[in-house]
Amino acid sequence: MKGTTLKTIKYARGLAWALFTLLTALTSAATAQDTAFQLDPAHTSVKFTLADVLHTVRGTFQLKLGALHFEPISGKISGEIVVDAASGESGSSMRDRKMHKEILESSQYPDIAFHPDKVEGTIASPGKSSVKIHGMFSIHGTDHEITVPAEVEMSSDHWTATVHFTVPYAKWGMKNPSTLFLRVNDSVEIDLVAVGTIAKASAVNARQ
Repeated sequence: MKGTTLKTIKYARGLAWALFTLLTALTSAATAQDTAFQLDPAHTSVKFTLADVLHTVRGTFQLKLGALHFEPISGKISGEIVVDAASGESGSSMRDRKMHKEILESSQYPDIAFHPDKVEGTIASPGKSSVKIHGMFSIHGTDHEITVPAEVEMSSDHWTATVHFTVPYAKWGMKNPSTLFLRVNDSVEIDLVAVGTIAKASAVNARQ
């Protein structure tokens, strides 16, 4: 009788553990749904920093559009973040005309874009995460493979991503504006703070 009771207890414990494991898996699957990230141009900022021997030039660009689709289980991410190249300004009209005409050639290449394809690391939802994002960065009519670090903060319906990376513009074929009397770096620092809303991809598909 005692042996039967012990077997019954062990069986019950095993069944409870199996149910717990199943519930955990189902919960994880539910929270790992594909997610759509929409960027908010009004609250997203794109800043650049270019150092020279006398002082540091700082300026901004404006986001044109942005929408991403993320698959948490595989880490795949698609979509694009597009910046208006012609919106770049540094506070000096003379310097900005030179930047657009001779360096960016923004009338010919109006878009600066990032097309991500892979997230390295886990994005907590909700919570804060440090990840790396791989993809193609398009500027001046040419694509460049990059991996950038990102600090991501997720809530139930909003998200923020802070990204810092370097663009070696001279190496990528753009003109360095240095002169005999003024020398500037051949790379520029980019700081992106992306802000937007979150929707489960299933909900987005249902509305389409």
